Amino acid sequence: MKIIIYSTPSCVYCRMAKDFLTDKNIPFTEYDLTKEVAMRNEVIKKTGQMAVPVIEVDGEVMVGFDEARLSQMLGI
Repeated sequence: MKIIIYSTPSCVYCRMAKDFLTDKNIPFTEYDLTKEVAMRNEVIKKTGQMAVPVIEVDGEVMVGFDEARLSQMLGI
């Protein structure tokens, strides 16, 4: 399973999403959109907006952090 989180350092919901995955021992790749312009452009292409967090699980994209939906996407 490939999990990517596009985030910014000041985003509270980004931290919540990362803490959720860490607490469940689920590995993920994180991209800081304040530093990685190419990833910022990728998020805009995928979602049509510049909002964080953007969480991608095996190609399925969720904007924001919804614990129930993320659990469903992860199959847990």
